[in-house]
Amino acid sequence: MRPGSRRGWVFVALIAVTALAACAGPGGAKPGAPAHHLERGFRNTNPAFSRPGFWTRWTFFVSRIWNTTFRTRNANLAVVPNDGRALRENGTEATVTWVGHSTLLVQLDGVNILTDPHWSGRASPFSFMGPRRLTPPGLRFEDLPPIHLVLISHDHYDHLDLTTVRRLAAVHRPRFLVPLGLKAWFAGLGIDDVEELDWWESRTLRGLTLTCVPAQHFATRTFWDQNRRLWSGWVVAGRDRRFFFAGDTGYYDAFKEIGSRLGPFDLAAIAIGSYMPQVIMKWTHTTPEEALQIFADVRGERFVGIHWGTFDLAEEPIDEPPRRVEAEARRRGLGPERIWVLRHGETRRW
Repeated sequence: MRPGSRRGWVFVALIAVTALAACAGPGGAKPGAPAHHLERGFRNTNPAFSRPGFWTRWTFFVSRIWNTTFRTRNANLAVVPNDGRALRENGTEATVTWVGHSTLLVQLDGVNILTDPHWSGRASPFSFMGPRRLTPPGLRFEDLPPIHLVLISHDHYDHLDLTTVRRLAAVHRPRFLVPLGLKAWFAGLGIDDVEELDWWESRTLRGLTLTCVPAQHFATRTFWDQNRRLWSGWVVAGRDRRFFFAGDTGYYDAFKEIGSRLGPFDLAAIAIGSYMPQVIMKWTHTTPEEALQIFADVRGERFVGIHWGTFDLAEEPIDEPPRRVEAEARRRGLGPERIWVLRHGETRRW
């Protein structure tokens, strides 16, 4: 670290704040409320759920901030040229386009939907430090078709990007659908076209039924708001097709219930990256093999792997997740017509 370096001093400050912050928790059980509700927030319902100790998490956090700021890895992944023209002209076909990470443009029944939209250069509260974008967005923001609905799974910086959200609200004026606790965050930005849902709650908008569904994860944007907001996946049901977006999650048995109650799904988007080290990631992210088990549990027809190759968030090799997905798909007898590993910018009909 160079003496006087702005990034270096902010890094030191982050270490100090992280080490010294006494975070107020979300409280105890809330009488008469669903099991995942607490007095001041939310919790996971899997009895086996466990998170590593503070020092283990703190050490990982500090090392990731340092490595992604000062020792950035390269991805060198292919990007498919996509000027968005076909997407802007499409009003009937069901399509999916991978912009990057957990950002998908989904077109269904003439409605254009974005999941966890992120067009910024870092997944961080800072423009000069934290996980840098390794692969450019597969579709320029300026080339988007009119966006009608935006689905947010949780409040982490790689899924809820302040700059992108503000830009979407200003340019496209979509309806945002968010888990409990996030409506106030949007209101603080002056964005009020927001629907806030609990797990298993639904809304019907533009002829689509959208349902907030359980996930196993956590929420935080600062050192003092741990689990004050809910995390979730989403189901979108159209006239004759159904789409499942898992958000960020560890594997547990809720996916069988999602499949039973709301499936089967024509397309399931499930995270395949950020699974190493296992001591940190086991309960809140899926391995590629677990992602395909979720696909089976929800009764999916086509799988698209997300949450890899865009930001350097974990310790597995950047290009490893799709290789493991393809190997596990072969073991399960699933061919490439069902298991999709898209390139950034790639569009497919579903």
